[in-house]
Amino acid sequence: MPTFRKSGNTSTDNLDAADGMLEEIYASIRSLAAFPRQGHSRPELSSRPLRFQSVRDYVIAYAPEEKPLAVIAVPHGRRNPRVIAAILRERA
Repeated sequence: MPTFRKSGNTSTDNLDAADGMLEEIYASIRSLAAFPRQGHSRPELSSRPLRFQSVRDYVIAYAPEEKPLAVIAVPHGRRNPRVIAAILRERA
């Protein structure tokens, strides 16, 4: 059985990367709140008038007409589109 060794800074590096990713997502949401029509529509994922904005490997699904802006989900962009559509249906 192979063995694995974790380097000393792995857990700190991962937390820093996660914090950076969250900050990018929050920055994108702030931008969407100011300019809600900047995302694109994906009618194959939802019959609702949602918009989608990519942030690296993630996709922010949001309702641009709601005040304040409503973020519906932030799934990983490589998820199966049918799974993303199911998540969006559950959060209707």
